[in-house]
Order: sequence, then C-alpha cells, then structure tokens
Amino acid sequence: MLRISQRLLLFFVLALFLPASHVSAEDNVLSTIAEATRQYNAGDYTGAASNLDYAAQLVRQQKSERMKSLLPEPLEGWEGKEANAQALGAAILGGGITVSRDYRRENSRISVEIVSDSPVLQSVLMMINNPMFAGAGGGKLETLKEQRAIVKYDGGKESGEMYVVVDSRFVVTIKGKNVTREDMMAYGEAIDYASLEQH
Repeated sequence: MLRISQRLLLFFVLALFLPASHVSAEDNVLSTIAEATRQYNAGDYTGAASNLDYAAQLVRQQKSERMKSLLPEPLEGWEGKEANAQALGAAILGGGITVSRDYRRENSRISVEIVSDSPVLQSVLMMINNPMFAGAGGGKLETLKEQRAIVKYDGGKESGEMYVVVDSRFVVTIKGKNVTREDMMAYGEAIDYASLEQH
C-alpha cells in the first residue's frame, strides 16, 4: 500500500498532466509517470524527477500540436505555409509553447504566433495593463473580439505588429510587412479566441 506521501505524489502528477494531455492508449505519458512513481517508491528520486520532467515535456509537445489547429487558415487571396510548433522546458529561456504560421500574398507577408506558458507573457501583460508602456512604443490599446490588444502600424512603411492577450495565459502576435492595417486586423479577427481559452 502506498504511503501518504506517495499517494500525494501520484495524485499531484495525475492531476497535473491528465487534463492537459488527453492521452490515447498508445501514449507513453502515463507509462512514464508510472515509472516515475515506481522509482520514487524505490527511493530513486533522481530517476523519478528525470522521468517527471520527460513526461512534462511530452505533455507540452502534445499541447503545442493541438494549438496548431487554432492558427487561422489563409484568408482569401493569401497562401499559407505549414504551421510550426515548438515546446521548450523551463530550463531553456524560461520554457513555453509556441506555434506559428506564415502567410503570403505577392510581396505581402504576415506571421501569426501563439505563445503560452512563457515568461514573455508577463512583459506583454504589463504593456496591456499600463497604457504608458503601450504608447511609449507607438502602440495603441484596442479591443479585438473582446480581447485586449496592442496595435502598432506604420503606414509609411506598410508594416506593423499587434499583440493580443487571451485569458492572461496566451499571447497572440501578428506581424506584417507590405500590408495594410486592415490585413493585420483581418488575421487577428480570424483566430478563434474562445477555443484558445479552452486549451
């Protein structure tokens, strides 16, 4: 029978990973967690910690793959490249999950990036919550589909960027070159923010 401390560890691990992973029978997240529990019971704390870190990385990878589906399809007249996903552990630049996709229309370029579980969120939140920071960089605070956003656009250079904070957990970044402000806003409006909040 598991000791109380072991039960708490097992409960914590399962509660942490299962809701986020939506694992299938073929998935090895649960087997990795089970191995970590076995190592913990045997007193192999180093091995248990290593396997828990590995399981956490597998969950981050699964989450990033699911988030790729939230990147918008190319709008009319545009072409889109294949979406990319990257999941980094906390030891690398503070960690985080990033999915991105590039779009083109003749010489116009737009990129859409969604970041979660990253330290970059705090700096964007600071700008969103303090108009002085947003305005210092030439940005304007706006509301996009009920989400707070910072929009920067240079009409002379026909380029700009916008940052949208979703549920205080995600940062959506949209950057454009040789585009109109309306092009950028259209891609911002094409994102399903309600679905993103559920991830």
